[in-house]
Amino acid sequence: MSKIKTVRPLTFYQGFLKNPFYYLGVISIILLGLIVLNGGAFLKSLNLKNLSLAPEQNLFFSQNKKIWPESPDFLLIQKSSLKGITPPFMVTAQVLGSLIEPNSAPSEEITEYIVEPGDSLWQIAEKFGISLNTILWANNLSQYSKIQPGQKLIILPVSGVIHHIQAGDTVSGIAQKYKVKSDEIISFNNLSSEADIFIGDILIVPGGVMPSLPSQQYVVPQVPIASSYFICPIAPPCRITQGLHWYNAIDFSHQGVSCGEPIYAAAGGQIQKTGYSKTLGNYVRILHLNGVVTLYGHLQNILVSSGQEVSQGQTIGLMGYSGYTIPAGPAGCHLHFEVRGAKNPFAR
Repeated sequence: MSKIKTVRPLTFYQGFLKNPFYYLGVISIILLGLIVLNGGAFLKSLNLKNLSLAPEQNLFFSQNKKIWPESPDFLLIQKSSLKGITPPFMVTAQVLGSLIEPNSAPSEEITEYIVEPGDSLWQIAEKFGISLNTILWANNLSQYSKIQPGQKLIILPVSGVIHHIQAGDTVSGIAQKYKVKSDEIISFNNLSSEADIFIGDILIVPGGVMPSLPSQQYVVPQVPIASSYFICPIAPPCRITQGLHWYNAIDFSHQGVSCGEPIYAAAGGQIQKTGYSKTLGNYVRILHLNGVVTLYGHLQNILVSSGQEVSQGQTIGLMGYSGYTIPAGPAGCHLHFEVRGAKNPFAR
């Protein structure tokens, strides 16, 4: 008959006398409790406030909040010792920054620059990283031209030239004229093929060189039209909110919010193209019988389709703020009205 040994539980006092690790474990648990109950004061006592992110590093968080490092967890091993466990991932400004890949792709948009006091053509070219000739060619200037503060200059995103598509133009012909490859023009202008061009299109020819002309200037051909050829593209009163700007454009709107107001064809013709761009938003282009093209941008809705014949005064869309407007939103509702191939009769 086997003997049964009775094992009595140790009291707290007897436990730590026979096994000192009990004492260490209890003290560790007490310390952990103090840290949890008074964590803020404990962290401040360690002077961890210097670990907050600098204002320029606060990528996703409020500027008036600090990012504290995550405290390590504690694991009780065999009821006798504590082991710190570092969190598997700690968020830092460097980590957040590495998750964001800045958009370093060059812009493909033509911009308008307003000359500031002290500017020179050389300085502007250097500022935008393009050649001096690129600015001269785009703005019909010569190396002897003088610029004035407040003057508007057309700035290309790359060194090269602007070409305005006219009847009979081909991509291969344009490439030959400016001494570049057709593929470069197609790629930079996001054309689907050589046939994807229309009268009135404005192409950027990257790396293009202007053919030698007596005046060293390139003037876009313009069709003479009567001042009464176009009607105002918005309902009366014909209120102009911005004068002439890129490209040969005038802005129209009425006081207050003009969203949803009708936009009229300034003259009869054929809907050449409708579409959307980051700058113009929803737009409609009309090719008129004399080869002149009008463009209507920032539309809320387009009410016509490509190839459709329209008459003067016919509603082609509704005023909106699509694309890039200042200000953004309903307060920026207006019509961007361009004339390509002729003088804009509403220019002041």
